[in-house]
Amino acid sequence: MAETLQKTKKKAGRKKHRAGRIVLAVLGVLILAIVITDVVVCHHRSDPGQIQTYDTQNPYVLEQTDISGHRSGGGIEPEETLRAFKNCAENPDFSIDVFEFDLHVTKDDVLVLLHDDTVDRTSDSQQVFGEKNVRPENKTYDELRQLNMGAQFETESGEKPYANLHGDQVPDDLRILRVEDALDYLIAQGKGEYKYIIEIKNSGDLGTHGVDLLYNIMKERGIIDRVIFGTFHKEVSAYVDATYKDMTRSTSIAEVAEFWAAALRNDEDYTPPCKVLQIPYCAPYKNLGFNLGTATVINYAHAHDMAVQYWTVNDPEDMAYLVDLGADCIMSDYPDKLYDTMQDKA
Repeated sequence: MAETLQKTKKKAGRKKHRAGRIVLAVLGVLILAIVITDVVVCHHRSDPGQIQTYDTQNPYVLEQTDISGHRSGGGIEPEETLRAFKNCAENPDFSIDVFEFDLHVTKDDVLVLLHDDTVDRTSDSQQVFGEKNVRPENKTYDELRQLNMGAQFETESGEKPYANLHGDQVPDDLRILRVEDALDYLIAQGKGEYKYIIEIKNSGDLGTHGVDLLYNIMKERGIIDRVIFGTFHKEVSAYVDATYKDMTRSTSIAEVAEFWAAALRNDEDYTPPCKVLQIPYCAPYKNLGFNLGTATVINYAHAHDMAVQYWTVNDPEDMAYLVDLGADCIMSDYPDKLYDTMQDKA
């Protein structure tokens, strides 16, 4: 009896083990299928001959692609610093049309340039403040000015040219930057010709307060019509729509998803929420494998009088493809490469 019971248990164990292996095999096949589909979808490229032309009143729908420095050319010089701006605006080897940068509100209501929620990744904040996760809203502008915003910058060759600069050694163009100072420099340097993509990173009440601050700064300088405003936060987008109707904004994440679904259906009843569609180009970790760099996307957007602007495009082959496809603007960490790509095509 005991021997029979033991045999039954062994048999059940083998079945369980076999079932486990089958489940793992099925999961493996599913994962492989997802990866293959993702690669195929992301590498699909439309024939530029499929692109159609539409009448438009949208000033951001262009015949020639605008070159935008993402984080103001943050792949060439420390992102969103005055040094990065100078490199793009004064470099004799290339030129750009649009400066893209991000803003946070400080503890004392100053709008400073910063992409992340903290200054940890880009600066020497841990050495200066003796703490991690330093958020700009918890520090004053003067406190943040102590930082070297190029401390963590690394060149393509792996060098960190500004890592050892601290305290008084930090040049002014590597310290955190107020939006007023960035705009005043660019307006003077570009003689009023530059355009801007400006994103406020804060959410909620702090985000809407940031919009108020930014609007007044733009109005004082007469550049409201040269700025595309961006945010990932729907409550901030709604605030802009309700409060500042003369501001041009780009799509939120949810609005991109709605656009994508409408484009796939060729929905004739789709109503654009704004004038500018800003979307990533083939970054699976950001857009879940959906290829937004297609003739379908661009044609559908242009048919609905929406400009199409892509981020963040750093590969010259991708740049060339999107230029051929009629992208209205390409944002790149390496605007010099984008400039060279467009010159080669010209």
